[in-house]
Amino acid sequence: MTRELAAHPLATAVPEWDRRWAIEAGRADWLEPEAEVIATVAANGPVTVLDIGCGVGRHALALARLGCRVTAIDGSANGLDFARSQAQAEKLDIDFRESSMLALPLPDRSCDYVLAWNVIYHGDSDVVRRCIDEIRRVLKPGGIYQGTMLSKRNSRYGKGAEVAQNTFVIHEESDKAHPHFYCNAAELVDLFHGFELQSLSDLPHQKPGSYHWHLVADRL
Repeated sequence: MTRELAAHPLATAVPEWDRRWAIEAGRADWLEPEAEVIATVAANGPVTVLDIGCGVGRHALALARLGCRVTAIDGSANGLDFARSQAQAEKLDIDFRESSMLALPLPDRSCDYVLAWNVIYHGDSDVVRRCIDEIRRVLKPGGIYQGTMLSKRNSRYGKGAEVAQNTFVIHEESDKAHPHFYCNAAELVDLFHGFELQSLSDLPHQKPGSYHWHLVADRL
């Protein structure tokens, strides 16, 4: 993948997350893995995993504990430094790499399972499609993708400046001062062409009205 592919004018979330991961208070809400992620991987046994946007390593660490072979990428050097220190303390062998979600640093058809939790909607529809194309490229046929997307039921949909279709920036909120893309179910299914959905749910996260799509899909 070229440097040009990895760059995109609306993929600008990394600096905010890098600032957050640098301090204990910023990491506090992002240390525990999601139970549904662990359940999905546990049901399929040890696998070759790619964790996209691994942050401070909560899922990478948990999946390595299950016996998975884990590669974990993020654009945040601070997040990766913390995750590496945790892995070293537990003597877990995880391949952490500083990399873009738009140019995954793995060969074609090399992963059994790809995770992107609260990651690939940080941009516009072009960013999302390019991320999904990369996910499809690195997954083996029949491999599993699990992740989240922002729902149009989310209370922040339509707020702030619309910088591209269904893509908004709320400059007054630090965690929304970079583009966020929202979709409905039909739009999500269209984005994930080349996949067959196993499950799709529209669920609130920590705050009222914070609806996200949760999906698990097989690569065709």
